[in-house]
Amino acid sequence: MSDDDAQSGKPRSHGRLKVRPTFTPRALVEDTPDLVDTWTARVITLFPTAFPGVLGESLTGKALDQGKWRLEPIDLRPFGEGRHKNVDDTPAGGGAGMVLRADILSKALDKAAEGTPAARGRWPVVYLSPRGRRFDQTTAKYWARAEGITLLCGRFEGVDERVLEDYGIEEVSLGDFVMTGGEIAAQAMIDATVRLLPGVLGNAASTEDESHSNGLLEHPQYTRPAEWRGRPIPPVLLSGNHGEIEAWRRAMAESLTRARRPDLWQAYVDRQAQDPER
Repeated sequence: MSDDDAQSGKPRSHGRLKVRPTFTPRALVEDTPDLVDTWTARVITLFPTAFPGVLGESLTGKALDQGKWRLEPIDLRPFGEGRHKNVDDTPAGGGAGMVLRADILSKALDKAAEGTPAARGRWPVVYLSPRGRRFDQTTAKYWARAEGITLLCGRFEGVDERVLEDYGIEEVSLGDFVMTGGEIAAQAMIDATVRLLPGVLGNAASTEDESHSNGLLEHPQYTRPAEWRGRPIPPVLLSGNHGEIEAWRRAMAESLTRARRPDLWQAYVDRQAQDPER
């Protein structure tokens, strides 16, 4: 970002390599890197300056700077109408709150679709909604295999149902609770997906034993000192016997999953019954 951009506080798209002019509305970005074949997250939001947020930190931030993925916040406000760029209206039939208008959202969705494949398997289009299918590790893996994703962040009472139907937008929920908007959920889902992209974590094996990677919660982890406040590291982990260590970790993962997530445990048991080699 140039000194002028930093002083003006203008949001921009994120990721790097060669620069070209792009992406209206112009208030969104000054320059956008041209990253061919780079997994990209386009986020339609009323708060583009909320991004990259925590996505700009740690491994995801480093990967963003290195051009291993790309982030494009799309400000919904410039697509609004009238002097105040209104993007919402009162609910048809009455009720509290405001609803994002289909005609306004369609303009932003059309802009977000530019240059993307029409096939949803190659480029999912998702509305962050508490009534949607719950986001999970399987979804993150599916999105990571795509070329990119467009996330629509709702606000107020939600969005006009007609735009969801017309664009074939999938609804996905972060969990069984309601938030004031989709931005935090979008960041969480992007984080879970980006870390699965090639080269982001640096060690592909690091994702193999994580919670949910094989349908189980992760086993407990320990490190030095060998004893802390009278609590020693389980001796098997210091034995050097990799077979016993693996068996212990598997048993602990199964025990934790059975105790804490009966739903995951039952699904795991069912899969094991169908395919004992898994």
